[in-house]
Amino acid sequence: MKNIFLVTLTFIYCSLAVAMGHLSEKDRKATLKCTGLYYANSMIPQGTLELDKIVFSIAAKKYLTSYLIKEGVKEDLVNAELNKSVDELYGKPYDEKRTGDCTKYIYKLIPESKAEIDKLVKSGIY
Repeated sequence: MKNIFLVTLTFIYCSLAVAMGHLSEKDRKATLKCTGLYYANSMIPQGTLELDKIVFSIAAKKYLTSYLIKEGVKEDLVNAELNKSVDELYGKPYDEKRTGDCTKYIYKLIPESKAEIDKLVKSGIY
C-alpha cells in the first residue's frame, strides 16, 4: 500500500513538472531576451537591413512568443519583456553576432525550432 502511494505521488509530481514546462529560469530569461532582440530587429527599416533578416526576425519573434506562452510564461510578462527589449534596442544597428548567438541558442534549446521558424518564413504568415 505504501509503495502504491509513493508511486502515485511520484507520478503526480512528474506530471505537474511536465505541465508547468521544462524551461529553467535561466533558459526562460535568455529566450525572452532573444525574442526581444528579434522583435527589435524586425523594426529596423528595410533600407538599412536585408529583407530576409527582417522576415526571419518577425518569424522567430512570433514562434518564440507562442513557445514561451505554451511553456507557461504569462502573456503579460512576455509582452512587458519584449517592450523592455525594444525600448533598449530600438534605433540601434543590427547586431550580427548577438543575433547569431541567439539563433544558435534557440536552435539548441528547442527541438525542431529551426524547422518551425523556417516554415513561418516560407509561409509568408508572420
